[in-house]
Amino acid sequence: MKVEIAKNAGYCYGVRRAFSLVEKAVREHDGEGPFYTLGPIIHNPQAVEMLKREKGVYPISSLDEVDRGVLIIRSHGVPPELIDRALKRGLKVVDATCPFVKRAQSKAKELVDEGYQVVILGEKEHPEVIGIIAHAGGKAHVIENLEDVEGLPEMKRVGVVFQTTQELESFGEILTKLLLKSDEMKVHNTICHAIRNQQTAARDLARRADLMLVVGGRNSGNTRRLLQICRDTGSRAYHIETADEIDPKWLEGAELVGIAAGASTPDFIIEGVVERLKDLNRS
Repeated sequence: MKVEIAKNAGYCYGVRRAFSLVEKAVREHDGEGPFYTLGPIIHNPQAVEMLKREKGVYPISSLDEVDRGVLIIRSHGVPPELIDRALKRGLKVVDATCPFVKRAQSKAKELVDEGYQVVILGEKEHPEVIGIIAHAGGKAHVIENLEDVEGLPEMKRVGVVFQTTQELESFGEILTKLLLKSDEMKVHNTICHAIRNQQTAARDLARRADLMLVVGGRNSGNTRRLLQICRDTGSRAYHIETADEIDPKWLEGAELVGIAAGASTPDFIIEGVVERLKDLNRS
């Protein structure tokens, strides 16, 4: 049995940058803690647990839980008013928002300023999308599927941005229907290039592999999309968080096992999956 890892698997630039900023914050603000993130800094439970254990950085769900310390803004970004509230509460703020997410936020605001009705193509409940809505003045429509487009009113000027981890190819028909709903449409492709490369690599490997293991947090939308991309090729594909979840029965008859990993999956998790597969192959 051969094991192959897809190119660009695991941490993207924005996630690596976020962790680098966490380490810098803990180092430069030593003695000014505690250290918090508003929500998990990335969608990977093992990585979040590692930050707690090794760096003393804890996720919180609300600013009301703290009144001092250092707040690190998660890679997905937050509504701007939350940063203002944190500063007014006396917290030091370190902004680890992914630059690609910041671009989506700024394009949404720019479209509003130009008089467009903003439409975001992405997941309604995702924290990144919630932040983009706030930057659009709270008046954006979020579209996940064709049914959502049907429910929209007729609009004169529509401005479109994407959640950064979406798959562009899945929105062709949606964009066509949006155009029919409007007199004018302006589209900003705010999908992260690294994510697109990751998706392409996973698809290419899945077409050759007998089995695909897609590694990442269950709460990671990016990882779930990789799973669907792999399954769309006809390949057998399973979503796992850690090596312990691998079922040896999956490997029966598999000559090539491919590994894809979401943008928030740490290297040590991927390496653990590879080692587990090697152990199972020897047994």
